[in-house]
Parts: sequence; structure tokens; C-alpha cells
Amino acid sequence: MRCQLCDRACDRLTLHHLTPRQHSKRKKQDPGPTVEICAACHKQIHVLFENAYLARELNTLEKLASHPQMARFLIWIRKQDANKRIKAYRGR
Repeated sequence: MRCQLCDRACDRLTLHHLTPRQHSKRKKQDPGPTVEICAACHKQIHVLFENAYLARELNTLEKLASHPQMARFLIWIRKQDANKRIKAYRGR
């Protein structure tokens, strides 16, 4: 299995809602598309961005990957062992 964001081969992947469920559940809307990503990428997304910003601005895989803070993280994470536990970091 490969993370759809960092493209590393991982034993387990998590399901990430491109539009956070918090925004669709309240309005009884379809939760929308999901992507399968590794725990490190998932954790980093939620450390860097609030759900409202994710729903409004980063609601596709392409937008998420091209955001400057996430792009920097992806360059770094691709060099890391997929089985190593990664600590999320807010950065600057």
C-alpha cells in the first residue's frame, strides 16, 4: 500500500476526508471524497491546518500537496523509513 500524499510504501494507511467531517456532518451533507494516507502525513496535516481552512482551501489532494508548508514536509518525509514513528512538527 502506498500513501497517496508522500508515495511511501506503508504497512497501514489511514482515511483522510478531504473536506473534514466536522463541516459536512453538521449540515447532514455527504462527507465527500477521501484519500488513503500514512499516519505521519495525516498527523502533519492536522497539526498544520485547522479544519475550516482544510475545508475551504485544501480540499483536494493536489492543493494539499502543493501548499508550501506541506510541500516542505513531503520532501523530508519521502526520505524517511515508512516504519519509523514520525513526530508532527508545526514548523515556522
